[in-house]
Amino acid sequence: MLKISDAANLAFHAIVFLAANPDRPISNHEIAKALRVSENHLSKVLQRLAKDGLVKSIRGPKGGFALEKPADKITLLDVFQVIDGPLAHSNCLLGNPLCNGQCILGGLLKNMNNQVADYFATTKISELTGSYGGAS
Repeated sequence: MLKISDAANLAFHAIVFLAANPDRPISNHEIAKALRVSENHLSKVLQRLAKDGLVKSIRGPKGGFALEKPADKITLLDVFQVIDGPLAHSNCLLGNPLCNGQCILGGLLKNMNNQVADYFATTKISELTGSYGGAS
């Protein structure tokens, strides 16, 4: 079953926020305030995204964070994998099948996993920018 960590959830929101506000670098403080999250946690997430080349950190008084690549070249899967690693495909709630190959949930888990993997792989960050207006 899909598990999205708090860090991956924060990364999704932060990178979409940056994509929705491409005109200037945005400070960690400003993003944290807009997303109503901890600046410290956000800082760690943004550092991981920067280390893997999805965002860039710009120093100085007018610095902050911005996308390193165009938003239409970044997928949700790219962001997820930076934070949580490869998308796991578990087809058993127990983790160790006991159902003799006949899951009591049928193909539900497999179908859900495939649907999530497809969505993450095909959804570009540029498609999600309507979630956030311009930064204040």
